[in-house]
Amino acid sequence: MKLPTPLALTMGDPAGVGPELILRALANVELWQTTFPIVFGDAEILRRCADKLDLPRPENVLPLADWSLVATDAQRASQPVIVDHAACTAGSIVPGQLDATTGAASYAYIDSAITAALSGRVRGVVTAPISKEALHAAGYSFPGHTEIFAARCQAEPTCMLQYSPEITCAFVTTHVGYADVPALLTPQRILAVIELAGNALRKIKGTEPALVVCGLNPHAGEHGLFGNQEEERLIQPAVDQARARGWRVEGPLPPDTAFIPAKRQSTDAYICLYHDQGHIPVKALAFDSAVNTTLGLPIVRTSVDHGTANDIAWRGIANPGSLFAAIRLARRLAGE
Repeated sequence: MKLPTPLALTMGDPAGVGPELILRALANVELWQTTFPIVFGDAEILRRCADKLDLPRPENVLPLADWSLVATDAQRASQPVIVDHAACTAGSIVPGQLDATTGAASYAYIDSAITAALSGRVRGVVTAPISKEALHAAGYSFPGHTEIFAARCQAEPTCMLQYSPEITCAFVTTHVGYADVPALLTPQRILAVIELAGNALRKIKGTEPALVVCGLNPHAGEHGLFGNQEEERLIQPAVDQARARGWRVEGPLPPDTAFIPAKRQSTDAYICLYHDQGHIPVKALAFDSAVNTTLGLPIVRTSVDHGTANDIAWRGIANPGSLFAAIRLARRLAGE
């Protein structure tokens, strides 16, 4: 009997909206026609959240030490599997209150899922939201998921891609302060992100993508009037090299007009130089449907495009649309 393809889901921070989103994904049969979910998380937290929100309780539970048994067990693979880390005491979790304990738990789920993906036991990893503050309180200095995956996979270069049918952005830098951005820009790094994004869009859309590279300064520098000629010294050389390699790419374009509706219709992906340059338009246009994915890894990784939403954690009103989209995109990137 051929078993369905397993896809890993991580529960995210236990005190955030992650448990609710995971439960809603498990209950959505349409998502699991050709695969089945293995959730790396805490079984008792999921059960407590399910009881609070009147959602189906997950019952197919394996201890972390035994989870690999599911790979050869058709009966277990016929329904969602919870890999129980027992990282938190369910009764100690206060929805919306994130701390070092929840940060350590969320890291443990991610670490186990990455190990499973690197070993080939799952086709990809879909992550629910974590808290950077809780992660740091637990002693992990990573800025977020993207950096954890890059470090664990020992991958270079990598970049963040925010994908949706409405707008897609790839990022040359991500979780750094604005003052640090110019020093991190090099023609080599910008070219690498152009190529990572272009290759991903080829796979997602099946066509040759049209790419736009944003400028760093107002009016893309206005021919050196603003900034320190980053457009001329750093961005334009990368665009020229990308064109020489056959990519359909233009830029640097002024960021304030790059995202107008007419331009979005003819652009498959934007290459953005810093976090908010791309996150603001993505979240304004596609907050509930955008997917965060890490490019350049040896494994497939996608994620929701929002945070832990502490103010609505475990209240039954979290929108699962971004997680559903992340699951569908992971399946597509994994070749299903």
